[in-house]
Amino acid sequence: MDAQVSKGKMGVTSLALFSLCAVIVVDTLTASASIGVSSIGWWLVTLVIFVIPYGLITSELGTTYPGDGGIYDWVKKAFGYKWAVRTTWFYWINVGLWMPAVYIMFAGMFAELFAPGLSLFWQIIICIALTWLTIWICNVSVDVGVWVTNIGAILKITVISVLGFGGFIYAAKHGVANEFSISAMMPSLDTGVAFLPALVFNLMGFELVATMTKEMRDVRDMPKSIFLAAAITAFLYVFGTVGILMALPVQDIGLVAGIIDTLRKLFGTGLFGQSMVYVIGTMALLTFIGNMVTWTMGASRAAAEAACEGELPDAVAKMSEKHDTPIGANNITGILSTVVIIAYAIFAQSSDELFWSVFAFSSCIFLLPYLFMFPSYLKLRVADGDRERPFRVPGGMGVQWLLSIVCFLTIAQAVVLFIFPDLFTLSVDWVYSAPVLIGVLLTVGIGEYLLTLAVKKKAQSEKTVTYEEHTA
Repeated sequence: MDAQVSKGKMGVTSLALFSLCAVIVVDTLTASASIGVSSIGWWLVTLVIFVIPYGLITSELGTTYPGDGGIYDWVKKAFGYKWAVRTTWFYWINVGLWMPAVYIMFAGMFAELFAPGLSLFWQIIICIALTWLTIWICNVSVDVGVWVTNIGAILKITVISVLGFGGFIYAAKHGVANEFSISAMMPSLDTGVAFLPALVFNLMGFELVATMTKEMRDVRDMPKSIFLAAAITAFLYVFGTVGILMALPVQDIGLVAGIIDTLRKLFGTGLFGQSMVYVIGTMALLTFIGNMVTWTMGASRAAAEAACEGELPDAVAKMSEKHDTPIGANNITGILSTVVIIAYAIFAQSSDELFWSVFAFSSCIFLLPYLFMFPSYLKLRVADGDRERPFRVPGGMGVQWLLSIVCFLTIAQAVVLFIFPDLFTLSVDWVYSAPVLIGVLLTVGIGEYLLTLAVKKKAQSEKTVTYEEHTA
């Protein structure tokens, strides 16, 4: 059988839907809207200078090196075992760091929708309860991922479409809440620059489809599916952002309450309007749970397999005898999420501050493996240039260097701006930046310690094998 063609059932459409399910997130839509009308210009710039090169590079890597590991495999082939371990660590541990941000947003929106005035303390209790609900679902279910992902994708598209169409309808009746002139839509380094990294974060994850090669009808479908998904994702994000900005003045957009505020503006205070706010608001809340269940299941499974290979501690490898689920990795994720929620609650003064601090922290960790991915692409192009490439990024090596450097710098600036959002004004708010920076350094430090243990374990294992072979 042709190596590029398999018995898998996933064609271009289903692969694109898989990417949409994984990439689209509703919880950071208000962050992009908080940039203001200039976010439209920033979206377009990001698409041209980053998403297109990112999609091209991912397509070449995914079709040239098909397998279940995706970015992990590429980094390992290019730079070896140690960098692969770092990639595994950041990919897995990020979920336990991202979960608090998602559920802080959930608790804030829940309070805005059903319990106005709910104290930050009770919002934290809701966050912790949702964390352990997620872990319980992941511990007792193996097949829940597929239907949770599909339902979540439908709900995400519905919520964003309502915000987009509703914004245009509202503007037609009442006028636009912000100025949508050409000059206003141009990218600018104004007060919204702190939220620019959220645009990059929103568009990451298209390489996940490379882990589905066994399910593909033809691995050569990957480039088409990546660019189809990227185009739809970008449109939905821009559409939803514009809808919010049509209805709410930029200064009134809250990171946590922004979606509910927009829905109330769109539907009004009548009985039907209130009902629609509750329905669409609840749909948005359910997408958060769906996101975390899906990512926790995938990341914990990968972490458990890595632990079985000696790349992570043995506790991570523990599996449920009854359900065959990675309960060790799941439970550690839950414990980490709980600790982060409590730790950051001490520093934050409001749910908006708490959400952004934890989101920025987790996003930095999430983006770190991509700093390995683009150099890996260049290394493999040079060291393994003779390998057949079903899809090849156009241009010579000069073009490949340019595209890789641009993508690398885009990720690097997003990480820096997440930690130091006031960098362009040459000032640092250490009350915000210190906890985020300390969290990132601590996570990297723990990863390096675990890497040291993994290297020792690997060396010991190789010694044992050599001794047994010698004495046999």
